[in-house]
Amino acid sequence: MGFGVAMACAVGALVAGVGVVAMALPGRPEPWPVHLMRRAAATAAWAAAAVYSLGFFAVLASESAFNDGANSVPAPACRDGFDAATIEGLSHHRSSYLPLRFDCVRDDGSHYSSDSGYGWMNGASASLALSAALLAIGAGYATELRTRKAAVTS
Repeated sequence: MGFGVAMACAVGALVAGVGVVAMALPGRPEPWPVHLMRRAAATAAWAAAAVYSLGFFAVLASESAFNDGANSVPAPACRDGFDAATIEGLSHHRSSYLPLRFDCVRDDGSHYSSDSGYGWMNGASASLALSAALLAIGAGYATELRTRKAAVTS
């Protein structure tokens, strides 16, 4: 399910990206800068959704593997791939969907991340979402500016 959502978002980002590239071809709609900013905003929004959904379902899978049958406590995400010294004294975990994280907590209060990929997923999805918002605001501003210029010249 999680991979399917991420793939759907990725396909949406590719389709929107093709729309951005199409602006370089002859016969593009006018005013083309506004269309370009709108299409770029859609591409960034779809890409942000794709990256975030990858991380969301990774946290969800780690959370669901916890306390789900034999050998599931502490969470397998906190044990698998780590040496014995790292997991020594493991007491519980903390998970979050915003920002994405799945932290493993030891008895002494120290913690470590179960996956280092959450950092880049948080950064990428936040920067892509911010870019999408700025591009959408810019497209609205460009439309407003064009309308005001047309009203002054009329």
